[in-house]
Amino acid sequence: MNCLVTGAAGFVGSHLCSRLLDGGNKVWGIDDLSKGKLENIEHLLTNPSFFFTVGSLADESLLFEKMQKVDIVYHMAAVVGVKQYAEDPVKTIEVNTCQTLSLLKMAWQLKKKVLFASTSEVYGKSREVPFKEEADQVYGAAGRWCYAVSKSAAEHLCLHYARQGLPLVIVRYFNVYGPKADNSAYGGVVARFIKQLLSNEPLTVHGDGSQSRCFTYIEDIVRGTVEAGSRPEAEGKILNLGSRREISILELAHVILQVSEIKGEIIFLPHSEFYGPNYEDIPRRVPDLSAAEQILGYHPRVSLEDGLQRTINWYRQKIGGSGNG
Repeated sequence: MNCLVTGAAGFVGSHLCSRLLDGGNKVWGIDDLSKGKLENIEHLLTNPSFFFTVGSLADESLLFEKMQKVDIVYHMAAVVGVKQYAEDPVKTIEVNTCQTLSLLKMAWQLKKKVLFASTSEVYGKSREVPFKEEADQVYGAAGRWCYAVSKSAAEHLCLHYARQGLPLVIVRYFNVYGPKADNSAYGGVVARFIKQLLSNEPLTVHGDGSQSRCFTYIEDIVRGTVEAGSRPEAEGKILNLGSRREISILELAHVILQVSEIKGEIIFLPHSEFYGPNYEDIPRRVPDLSAAEQILGYHPRVSLEDGLQRTINWYRQKIGGSGNG
C-alpha cells in the first residue's frame, strides 16, 4: 500500500515508518521537526520507497499533495508530553484538534482511509479500571487536561466522519516506551529515568511514586497500529493498544535499576515543583485489551524487563554513559 505518516520523525512515527517499509509498503512522511528528529529516520532516507518532507500540517497545499498519492493516512503528529502541553495549551489544541479537523476534511474529500493515534489520557481521572473504549471520560479543571480534551475532541471529529462513511480507525496508546523516545524533561518517564541513570543522576520520582501505569514497548504498539490500519473489521472502531502489566512509578524505578545492574539513587519531587501548581496526576491507568485482541489478534509480546533492557542498551550506544554499576 501507499501510506502517509504524519509526525514521521517522531518517536512512534519513525518506528511506524520502518515497519511499514519492512512490510513492502511505500511511505510518504511529513514532520515539521518541532518535536521529531531527523536522526530518527536518517537510516530510511536512502530507501527508494520512503519519501520524506519537512513541513507542517498547517500547510494544507502540502498535505493535499501528499494525501493524493496514498491509500491510508497514519496520523501520528501531535503535541505530546505532560510538561509541554501544560505549558502551551493553545498550541496543543491547535495541533491536536484543529489540524486533525483539516486533515479529516481533506481525507473525506479525497476518500482516503485514516488511522488516528489517540491516547489513554482521554479517559482522564476515571476510576473504572480497566479502561474500556466506551467508558466515561472524567476531567478536572482547565489546565492539566488540555491534552486529554484536545485528543477527545479530535476523536469526536473522527467518529463523525466515520459515521459519514469515511474508513477510519482510532487507536489509544498506553504509555509507550522504547528506543528513540524523548528523554528530555518533556519526555516520558522511562526515557527520563534511563537518561538520569546513565548520567549518574538520581532517578527522580514525581509525587510518592504510587501512581501506576501499564508500559508498552514500541514494537508492540507499531505492530498493533499496522494491524488496525490494515483490517477492514477495525474501521469505525476505537481500540486500546497497551499492556496489562500494571506497575507503580516507584517500582518501575527499581526495575530499571535491577535490569541495568547499576547502583542508583531514587529521590522524590513534588508534582508542583515540576509541572507547576494545580497539577493532577492519575492514580491508575490500565487498559481493557479485549477489543484489540478480538478484532486485531493483538497481544503484547515484549515483557517489561526485556523492553527496558533493549531500551537501556540503545541509549547506552546513543548517548553513552554506563552509570556507576
